[in-house]
Formats: sequence, structure tokens, C-alpha cells
Amino acid sequence: MVHSLLLLLLLLTLTATSAQHDGPSITATMEQFSGYKIHEPHSFQPSSLSVDAHALQNQIGELAAFSDSPAPSVTRVLYTDKDVLGRRYVKTQMELAGLSVREDAVGNIFGRWDGLEPELAAVATGSHIDAIPYSGKYDGVVGVLGAIEAIRVLKRSGFKPRRPLEVISFTSEEPTRFGIGCLGSRLLAGSEDLANSLKTSTDIQNISFLDAAGSAGYSKNEDDLSSVFLKKGTYSAFVELHIEQGPILEDEGISIGIVTAIAAPASLTVEFEGNGGHAGAALMPNRNDAGLAASELALAVERHVLDSGSIDTVGTVGILELHPGAINSIPSKSHLEIDARDIDEERRNKVVEKIHQSAIKITKTRGVKLSDFRVINQDPPAISDEAVIKAVETATKELNLTSKLMISRAYHDSLFMARLSPMGMIFIPCYKGYSHKPEEFATIEDMSNGVKVLALTLAKLSSQ
Repeated sequence: MVHSLLLLLLLLTLTATSAQHDGPSITATMEQFSGYKIHEPHSFQPSSLSVDAHALQNQIGELAAFSDSPAPSVTRVLYTDKDVLGRRYVKTQMELAGLSVREDAVGNIFGRWDGLEPELAAVATGSHIDAIPYSGKYDGVVGVLGAIEAIRVLKRSGFKPRRPLEVISFTSEEPTRFGIGCLGSRLLAGSEDLANSLKTSTDIQNISFLDAAGSAGYSKNEDDLSSVFLKKGTYSAFVELHIEQGPILEDEGISIGIVTAIAAPASLTVEFEGNGGHAGAALMPNRNDAGLAASELALAVERHVLDSGSIDTVGTVGILELHPGAINSIPSKSHLEIDARDIDEERRNKVVEKIHQSAIKITKTRGVKLSDFRVINQDPPAISDEAVIKAVETATKELNLTSKLMISRAYHDSLFMARLSPMGMIFIPCYKGYSHKPEEFATIEDMSNGVKVLALTLAKLSSQ
């Protein structure tokens, strides 16, 4: 018995020395032989997690300075000079955190920390740094710089991940420049339609996507954006930290929101054509007013959404344009862009169909032509993975933080990462639920709590 124990001790000592040179395969062999874990990557205490929240706040402020609008607003649009500077800042922060950095053909940025078994599928986290015009400095950014800080937290605690950990800064989550939301994560998830359409896509200034990407140092192989695609199973899990962009957590005094599902939008473009005419000379019974047709459809959108019977169904007419756009001219053309979303795909699609039927009915009652009705995208919602939800719940409890299960009515890159791996999201409160405006704000305490929960969740998932 004593001889066996001495032999086992000798083997374990040799393993600890040789594993530094020969990699994790020897470790795995010795663990199988001994029946014990030689490394316990999750054997630290939650109390050892220390967030440098003031440094994180300073980094968010520094990144916000790369903006095409004055503070406190932030404007950082895809592939502009300020976007390129912001990307450079993120890559520097990744490198300072000891991560190895790479970028793909559209500028998705990856910072990797290899685990004890680097051949295993990584656990990923991240968000985006692009910002719509005159917005705030926390949307997306907390999930990128906060994820880098989460890596620092784990390193400071002495944690060693079994699986690799990877931080991703996704390209163009906002649809600002080319009208495509979650451009980078859609491509990672393997959207061939998007890869093909980007070859001919242009912005409002008629600059092509490929030229814009090239000016930022990306898309060198113009014929094949499919190089961005990742295989399903590339990641064992994906977790995104984000401000709530709603008032629920703040109103209820809850520290952490654990997302169970992400509502997905259907985006519609609608155009009516009428006869137009002079606002004073054309009599009311004789008019074919494209503007009133658009107004009637806008009210129909609201009616159909409310008739769904669910608070989770929402609809918005975000754009309504009239031609020729003169106060004394009856609109001869109208253009609407409509957003309808829900966590229930079938219920949302029924609303879309009712909107279509209303548009057809309006053409008959108002004597106008429905010259265009297109569904630009109709993405399915995403359901968070139960194992990821459990890991976040456990982390929150171990950190003695209050939490709430909730859905995300805004869409995020997680919506598309769910097509590649099990997915989950962590929400933190934001001031009055404000987002996409300069008043957007998250406290140091709330960000610190979110980073701790993310770090502990990553630790748990990377140890599986």
C-alpha cells in the first residue's frame, strides 16, 4: 500500500513538471490513471474575484472619445476612421490582458486565452463597439471591455481554464451604414445570403461594402466572405454581458438579469403610390393620398400588435417618408419601414401577414397602388441554453446578488451566436432604461457586479 502511494506521488510530481513541456495530454493520461484531478481550475472562491471597476470606467470613457459626435454622445459607424481607432483600442486592451489577437475578413476581433486543454472548443463572450449616431457609450461596449476585464479578474484570482476562453468584438451590430444588423455575427453563423449580398451592397453615399471594408484594412479577398463562417461547435458556449436597455432591473432593484430568450425582428419595407396634386386645388373626395395610406398602415401595425394578446409582441414604424415632401403638395408616394418582433416566431409572423393584408386593403379603400411590400429579414428568436442559464444563476447566487429571469426585447449578437453554440446573456441595470441616446448610463457598481458574474460563469463553463 505504501509502495503504491509513493509510486503515485512520484508520477504526479513528474507529471506536474513534464506537463509544462509536453502539454495537457500527459495531464489527462495521469488523471485517468490516478482517478483524481491533477488541476482543479474552478477551485477558487467567488470572494477572490476582484474587479478594477474604476479602470473599466476609464476605458469606457477613453473608447467613447473615438466618436464623430461631441460628448456626451457617441457616434461610431462601421469602417469610419473613428471605428478603426476604436478597434485599435480594443485590440490593445486584449493584448494588455495577455490575449492572443486575430481578426477575420470583415473585422470581427478575437482575443484568446488558451486553456489547459487548448484543443477543446472554447467558451466565448463579447459584444460590439459600433454606435449609432448620437447614442451612448455603454451599449455593447460593456460586453467587450467588461469581458476583457473578466479575463483579468480570472487571471488575478489565479484561475486556470480547462477550455480556452475567447473574447469577441463583433463587427457592426448596429444596422447604421449598410442596413444590416449583427453583420459580423450573422456571417460567423454562416449566412451565405449575406455573404453574397455584401458583394454588391452600398451605403447612402454609394460607397460599396467591399471598398469600405478595404479602406479599414479588411476584406482583402473580395470573392469569398465565407472565410468568416465558423462551424457549429466551434464554441462550447457563448455568454454576452449587456446593459438591459430597459427599466425593469432598475425599477425592481435587481442586480442581474438572466436572459431566457431573445426576441427577433422582422423588418418590412412598404411603398404606396397615389396621384398627388395641389393641396388647395384637389378636392378631398377626389384624392388618392399616399401619405394617408401610410398613416393608416402605421395605425394598423399598432392594432395588429395589440390584437396579438401578448405583451411580448411589439411593432414600430421607424421610418415614414413622403414625396415630394412639400406642405402644399398631396403626397404622391410614401415609404415606410416597419419593425415587428416577438419571442414567439409564429405569433410575430402572423402579425407580419396581417400587416400585409391591411396594406392590400388600404389600396382598395384609398385608390392607391402598393408598389412595394418586402420582408427584408425575418429572423427566428433564440432561446437561451439551460446549462448556460444554470451557470449564470449559480454564479449570481454564489456572489450573493439578486437576479431575475427575463427576456431580451432588443436583439443582440447572441441571437446569431445561438446558431453556433449554446447561448446565454447577462443583463445589468441602466439608468431609467435609457439606451441609444447620450443619457445612457450604468453605474460602476452594476458594471462590477456584471463583470464578476460573467467571470464566474466563464470559469464554470470553461471547467466543464
